[in-house]
Amino acid sequence: MQDLYLLATGGTIEKVYSERTGSVTNAGSKIDRYLRLLRLPDLRVELIHLMNKDSLEMTDDDRRHILRTVEEKLIKPAPIVITHGTDTMVETGLYLEARLAALPFPIILTGAMTPLGFEASDGLQNLTESLFAARLVPAGVYVVMHNQVFPIDRVRKDRERACFVWK
Repeated sequence: MQDLYLLATGGTIEKVYSERTGSVTNAGSKIDRYLRLLRLPDLRVELIHLMNKDSLEMTDDDRRHILRTVEEKLIKPAPIVITHGTDTMVETGLYLEARLAALPFPIILTGAMTPLGFEASDGLQNLTESLFAARLVPAGVYVVMHNQVFPIDRVRKDRERACFVWK
């Protein structure tokens, strides 16, 4: 049985539609519901809800909170997947990479362009691919989106095409 930490920070992947306001918001976490849909017979996932924010609202204090949580997990090292909003995902990944020397495991950041549960959502695909990639890639910080694995220093979000691309 392999262990893996899943840190949930919010972003589009976790957004829900509010009938009251007619908008999508970060109101509560739903990652655990989608994890239960996956067959993960030899993987033990520890889900840690850190926050539920749109990444455009994420602050340096939030990034420090993510970093402290990752550092706490170094006591019992295992791969880490972080669900995160796509707008500042790379910024957070670079922040972690600059402060975590000689990682013994991979850290994968992932998210979605369309929320989990919405028609044509990419969220479950990206989450599933991230769980898989975290078990295969060498130690380092990566973005996993849309069937691609990008080292954090070689990726950028292409807003016009709504995808991540090599830089």
